[in-house]
Amino acid sequence: MPIVITVTGILLLVLLIAYFRLHAFLAFLIVSIGIGLVLGLKPEPLMQSLQTGMGSTLGSIAGIIALGAMLGKLVGISGAAQQIAAKMTVWFGIKHLRWAFMVTGFVIGLPLFYSVGFMLLVPIAITAAFRNKLPAVYVGLPLLASLSVTQGFLPPHPAPLFLVKQLNADMGLTLMYGIIISVPAILISGALYGSTVKKYTASPNLSFVAPAMEADQLPPVFMSLLTVLLPIVLIGGSAILAPFLPANSFIKNTVLFMGDATVALLITVLFALYSLDILKNHSRQEIHQQLVTAVKEVASLLLIFGGAGALKQVLTDGGVSQMIAAQLHTAHMNPYVLGWTIAAIIRVCVGSSTVSGITTAGFIAPVMLASNAINPNLMVLSIGAGSMMFSHVNDTGFWLFREYFQLSLKDTIKTWSVMDTLVSVTGLLGVLALSWIV
Repeated sequence: MPIVITVTGILLLVLLIAYFRLHAFLAFLIVSIGIGLVLGLKPEPLMQSLQTGMGSTLGSIAGIIALGAMLGKLVGISGAAQQIAAKMTVWFGIKHLRWAFMVTGFVIGLPLFYSVGFMLLVPIAITAAFRNKLPAVYVGLPLLASLSVTQGFLPPHPAPLFLVKQLNADMGLTLMYGIIISVPAILISGALYGSTVKKYTASPNLSFVAPAMEADQLPPVFMSLLTVLLPIVLIGGSAILAPFLPANSFIKNTVLFMGDATVALLITVLFALYSLDILKNHSRQEIHQQLVTAVKEVASLLLIFGGAGALKQVLTDGGVSQMIAAQLHTAHMNPYVLGWTIAAIIRVCVGSSTVSGITTAGFIAPVMLASNAINPNLMVLSIGAGSMMFSHVNDTGFWLFREYFQLSLKDTIKTWSVMDTLVSVTGLLGVLALSWIV
């Protein structure tokens, strides 16, 4: 019976978000309270579960999300993203322009939110395609494949980060494994499939192209790259070096401290103010306003995370998680395929990869407890891959792509939706392949 109640609640969650267009945070609260009451939780313990779930979830990731948004804003106003994209174009040449943007998308997408990367790079890609008389989709799709992969697979992006925390995965190992499976996913969805979309020659919406900054206004290439990659260097470097350092030593504690995602992003935000000449070229008031705006832009995302955490806690306190664990413990389905499938179904129904990933965590956590053979780092990646499955009309990214590239609904599905599906399926295959090795 508890499982039936839970499934009904999830269907209601999907209905509230996808059909009634209710904000995901409100939908999560309504469903969480409803499931809790039907499961027999008294009002006071139920409210305690909601508070505990929201508090524990936001306590671990709120700072990271806010700092990530700030970094994205600083990279944008400084011209660092434009500098990196321009230099990649020069290095690769016009003939390989789409390869340049595919690589640029991966580099930029590592530390930045998808929406930030989209807004920063797609106008540059459209402008480059227009000036070189190439179809905009042909140049832009490989870029967006890279951004999609980083969003779905790699921490410190919101959903992968949430999954790392909830499934007790290792941030550094998840990042390393994620990069390994990202390469074939990008090559198949961006390079290989992207080479087939040259026939879509619709003129993009050039009104979205922001005026380019003059070359002498851009920060140096080296400092632009260093700033964007610094969080990855600190987090990844900590994971690599820590095992080889003396236990409880000052240097090991320092490396682990600087490798924490929150600290790494804080260091990078402060570094960006100087390395990208932001303090030199912008007033203190303007910088303050930009950082405030960045936080406002992710406020809704923080609420969604809090709601998902509340639902997860209610399921746990209501005994559903334990029952799911007991039943799935005897299931013959590959656990990575199971995680991918749940996330894919929620993604197709709800439309949000973030909601899909963080909702799936509550159902997979008991599976992780039921078996010590499951690698939590690979489980994070399998759920992340599932959360990218078939973006369509209920996904804001779908309409964002269509608006910028001015394709018909049918052609948007044949380009954007197929690309995201390839990212998802290739990611799962990569996880299954790695599960035989690690």
